[in-house]
Amino acid sequence: MPDPVSSIRNLGPAFEQACARAGIHSAQELRDLGPDEAYTRVLRAGARPHFIGYYVLVMGLQGRPWNDCKGAEKKALRERFDRIKASVSAAPALQLVSELDAIGVRVTPADLKPDR
Repeated sequence: MPDPVSSIRNLGPAFEQACARAGIHSAQELRDLGPDEAYTRVLRAGARPHFIGYYVLVMGLQGRPWNDCKGAEKKALRERFDRIKASVSAAPALQLVSELDAIGVRVTPADLKPDR
């Protein structure tokens, strides 16, 4: 039987369940995906984005304590997290545009802006 996600330092049962919902069922699968792809999949599976959760994952995959992330490294991780979060947030809108385009409805960027 493969090692569970929760066998990775810092990762507990809640993150293991989030991974399972995203189709990640072992520590090795998580390692193979890497933190960015894994976290993207977890968000796409419905988890709410949380920066601490992301950097805890990164630190865990490096075998480091969760609170070892500081300074410039933490700032760089925040930028990666923000890109991941933005890419997941944009995905449903892009999917809708693609589906509308497939049936012949033309959508422009202005159509996607909320009414003011």
